[in-house]
Amino acid sequence: MLAAGVGIVVSLTAWAFLELIHQVQVWVFTDLPSDLGYDRAPDWLYVVVLAIAGLISALAIVRLPGQGGHVPAEGLKVGGAPVEPIELPGVLLAAFASISLGIVIGPEAPLIAMGAGMGVLAMRAVRRGAPAEVQAVMGASGSIAAVSLLFGSPIIAAVLLLEALGLDRQKLPLILLPGLLAAGIGSLISIGIGSITGLNTSDYSIGAVTLPTLATPVLPDFLWTIPLAAAIAVLCFVVTRLGLLTYSFVRGRELILLPIAGVAIALLAIAFHATSGKSAEEVLFSGQDALPGLTAEAGTWSISALLLVIGFKGLAWGLSLGGFRGGPTFPAMFIGAAAGILASHLPGLDVTAGVGVGIGAGVVSMLRLPLTAVVLGVLLTDQSGPGTQPVIIVGVVVAYLVTVVLGKTFGGEPEGGEALPQPG
Repeated sequence: MLAAGVGIVVSLTAWAFLELIHQVQVWVFTDLPSDLGYDRAPDWLYVVVLAIAGLISALAIVRLPGQGGHVPAEGLKVGGAPVEPIELPGVLLAAFASISLGIVIGPEAPLIAMGAGMGVLAMRAVRRGAPAEVQAVMGASGSIAAVSLLFGSPIIAAVLLLEALGLDRQKLPLILLPGLLAAGIGSLISIGIGSITGLNTSDYSIGAVTLPTLATPVLPDFLWTIPLAAAIAVLCFVVTRLGLLTYSFVRGRELILLPIAGVAIALLAIAFHATSGKSAEEVLFSGQDALPGLTAEAGTWSISALLLVIGFKGLAWGLSLGGFRGGPTFPAMFIGAAAGILASHLPGLDVTAGVGVGIGAGVVSMLRLPLTAVVLGVLLTDQSGPGTQPVIIVGVVVAYLVTVVLGKTFGGEPEGGEALPQPG
């Protein structure tokens, strides 16, 4: 009963959070320029808005409890001590400012924190002095409910959280059953609210991408999968190291340096527009909204434009990982898909296979969760037929192994994936 109640409240809160982010993005980057008489957002607006994003994020990190949540360059942290309810305002404000105002960061990390914090708060309200293990179970249930709204599926959310926690057979049902119940009931509530308000969750939840049908992969698809996945792993490792370097430089000086970092990200987006002719917003934001358009219009992207978006967005992503607050997953998916489209210009590599491998390799390179990466890659390309599944699996395995080797060789491994306090 408590898990069901948490699922309802958390899903409603997550829905409101994501919908507000979407509405702010539309107002700032579409409606406001139009009201000012511009056909598109002017360059100066990007500079001003991203500087404001840096300032608000810095204030939340420095002035509010919780330091705005975990640093995304350190990986997607799941587990450990649940987020304290008093830390939630700072976590949500830092993430809201970053995500809604164009920083290259995703919403999954603050949603996990929000769900966990609200689950713990509900448990404490019902039973004061509840053991840490019980609070951890309810916190995990809240996290699964929150993330399921973003991915549009309780199953993906459960796979991500449970794989990150690394539970054994005895402990798995203690998290899985209340978590799925919370996510399932919460999903029904969010669907109902969407019907009542007319607001569509497709504006912010990730969905299947549009690609040509691939019924059966051929030998060149497998041969190109290995270097493609390895290259994406190396790229994500370099971006992560840039994020860690940025964090070491920004830490303790957020009020001064985060607005400067926001301006730098805006200038990278402006430079991309000037050199490629594509919208500056291809570089900004997490990429979850732009991913379907990128794959649907893959044929309109030249080789030079793809190289530029990977380079500029990669730099902007690295700066975002080290100073701002949010999740690292969706930019990895976007850059991985762009790399897959770029690789499809190689002889024999199908664009559908390239995108599927790129998405899976990008996710596993950042999260180090192979099953989650495979599930996401397969589900996002599911409408293109079963031919992508084998190459996605191969690509995920290769990218995972390369990422592990790079981490052991050069250091700087993410510190995420800590286990929850275990029941029993």
